[in-house]
Amino acid sequence: MARILIIDDDPGTRNVLADLVLHLGHQAEKDGRLHAGLATLASYDPDLVLLDVYLPDGNGLETISRIQGSPSAPEIIIITGEGSVNGAELAIKNGAWDYLHKPLSLEDVQLCLDRALKYRQGKKAAQGPRLLRRDRIIGKSPALERSLDLVARTAESDVAVLLTGETGTGKEIFARTIHDNSQRARHDFVIVDCANLPASLAESILFGHEKGSFTNADQASSGLIAQAHRGTLFLDEVGELPLGLQKKFLRVLQEQRFRPIGSAREMNSDFRLLAATNRNLDEMATRGLFRRDLLFRMQEVVCELPPLRQRREDIAELTLTHLAELAHQAGTPIKGLCPGFLETLLAHEWPGNVRELFNAVRTAFVQAGDEPILYDIHLSADIRAHLRRKVIPPQRSAAAVPAHAGMSPGATPSRPWAMGRPLPPLQDVRKAATKELEHEYLTELLRQTDGNMQQACHTSGLSLSQLYRLLRKYQLRA
Repeated sequence: MARILIIDDDPGTRNVLADLVLHLGHQAEKDGRLHAGLATLASYDPDLVLLDVYLPDGNGLETISRIQGSPSAPEIIIITGEGSVNGAELAIKNGAWDYLHKPLSLEDVQLCLDRALKYRQGKKAAQGPRLLRRDRIIGKSPALERSLDLVARTAESDVAVLLTGETGTGKEIFARTIHDNSQRARHDFVIVDCANLPASLAESILFGHEKGSFTNADQASSGLIAQAHRGTLFLDEVGELPLGLQKKFLRVLQEQRFRPIGSAREMNSDFRLLAATNRNLDEMATRGLFRRDLLFRMQEVVCELPPLRQRREDIAELTLTHLAELAHQAGTPIKGLCPGFLETLLAHEWPGNVRELFNAVRTAFVQAGDEPILYDIHLSADIRAHLRRKVIPPQRSAAAVPAHAGMSPGATPSRPWAMGRPLPPLQDVRKAATKELEHEYLTELLRQTDGNMQQACHTSGLSLSQLYRLLRKYQLRA
């Protein structure tokens, strides 16, 4: 018997789903608001959550990581009446089991429930203590833990893993962690920097060459594929691998054999392939810029690394760990942090992710010199200015307010009826004025908050679901 939590603001949907759950022999709890559902989550420890997206007090998609981070780590099935391809993709990428659209088919819901619960049962049975060496991976956020769980489950196999994510999320560190936890850990971890492979030498660097096989080939070279024998070959920025070389590399993957340039014989190389990219390889394959057959072979498992803005819980630990390393390298005592310093780090969006954070901390460490405490003044001016732009609304000058023809600035603009035209109904005037004012307000709100939904809600006093409804109404995008 499983425990299932239903969070949906429609009473009819809640009751129908609860009846189905009980009919299937499981327990059911139901809530009509997100905050109430999260409170129930803490005490109920469900195995599965049926979660609506647009709730009166929040957006279900934005709570997936929080729900998965709860002690029971339940499976999540998203249910919504406003489905979209982007919403479905976001839900699945964030770890939801499935995404169902209203009006619901009870047969589809039952099938989805059965499969999710069987998966959960099998996962629990297979779970044992997984000891993962993760020396360089810092943090305990739910988003990071999901990626680490995938690393732990794939490390011992020889499956090809494609690591995706934004620049600076630590793809090479994750690749090394997979290698270090694999049966190949005693052998070489060989990195191929595809972004810096010279076009004229790329084949030689990968496959090796015999002496005299081309101009300036003064001695034989084994090549990186041969060096990775019995170990791991890591193709960093694999989207930059020259298209002409992709076909030859695909054959190496299929047969584990290759021929160095100028050689009359083939060689064997038993390696495991790991690859990383911050580009959309599916889109590149559609445009003919990347071989789709090679992509299929590389992405037997895809591990998407979360950006730092989705794991803010880890920023403090990352900062303190890096400060300790800097102090050790400099031979100085570890510096303390004032609250404002950490608040600034937590408020920043970090488009460059962990790499950008470490650079910012290193800059502050140098700027502080012999001072024992880091203050936000030690951070770069760009980071501090960005934060101020978020929290201080820009002042509008009088010159920025257009004056109406024939009127002085600040005077009431003329209305149609002021020019002798017939009066429209007051209700029509009120609706038109409200619509115009709301559109202007929302446009300015998005501009001042840089599209940050949490900040926009705080500024406007709207709930997240109310804000999303208004943005759809006026066809505005964050």
